Amino acid sequence: MENIILLATRNGLVIVQSLAENTRDYRTVLPEQILTSVIAREGVILVGSRQGVQRSNDGGETWRFVNEGLDQAYIRWLAYHPDISDFEVAGTEPAGIFISTDGAESWRDQPEVADLREQHGWRLPYSPGAGAVRGLTFNGHRLYAAVEVGGILRSDDAGKTWQLAGGSSGVPSRSSPAKGQVHADVYDVAVHPQNPDLVFAATGGGLFRSYNGGENWENLYRCYCRSLWLDPENPQHIIFGPADYVGSIGRIETSHDGGTSWQNGSGNLDVPWPKTMVEHFTQAGDNLYAVLDNGCVLTASLETLDWMYAFEDVEGVNAITVMG
Repeated sequence: MENIILLATRNGLVIVQSLAENTRDYRTVLPEQILTSVIAREGVILVGSRQGVQRSNDGGETWRFVNEGLDQAYIRWLAYHPDISDFEVAGTEPAGIFISTDGAESWRDQPEVADLREQHGWRLPYSPGAGAVRGLTFNGHRLYAAVEVGGILRSDDAGKTWQLAGGSSGVPSRSSPAKGQVHADVYDVAVHPQNPDLVFAATGGGLFRSYNGGENWENLYRCYCRSLWLDPENPQHIIFGPADYVGSIGRIETSHDGGTSWQNGSGNLDVPWPKTMVEHFTQAGDNLYAVLDNGCVLTASLETLDWMYAFEDVEGVNAITVMG
């Protein structure tokens, strides 16, 4: 069991510490704040909200805003590069990308993203914001970003410049895309650590795969989905959370042949959920967490996928990470 788990919730950050004899200590900091995302590395915790990014260097005891250069305060997602220390990326609403190379002390805007946003008229069906960057993934100098509703962005120079992936038109349509293109309503994107050209996208039109860095796409599963997990050791192994409609008839499925066939991955859960679906998957060692869109959290061993509810006393979870 991981020692410290961080839950970004609609009422602050919950810090969960595992103690002896399967007991846990729960502590809430930043109360009454709606937190959208959380990341932690090298003793530093960063949380995102509508007010920007806050940083703690002491395990959550004290906090300060680190918004220098962050011209758009509404953070939809935070991520760090797994191989580069002090390299963080913020995805915002309206859709924007901000890069930090000093541990979030300052941020650099990527104006080409705003140019694409304005050029194509990115939008959201539930908000006046002009699109949102909902997911980020990294493989060496190759970076990808998921835009709702806008498509897939790609960087080949470690985030210095961004452009639409070749198979992403940028047109904010929620209808089925042309053959070879990805659906524009993108919620999550994942690149395999063994191959920067093997990338998957969870979209409002299903799960898509590209073998050539986003130039061409194949729809593996027609559904509505917001998140997926790729086995870092086996590119054929995928877990994702399809739903029949937005936020309804949700379940968990898995594939061991790269998405050609699918099996039940929900274990003993009573699925499909009538009014719920998976919002995010997060790996923690040999376990996987699934944050649902109703704010609940599931956990399972990756070996068995025997899911159970976790942190049942915590409500309104938006994101989860393990203190690394």
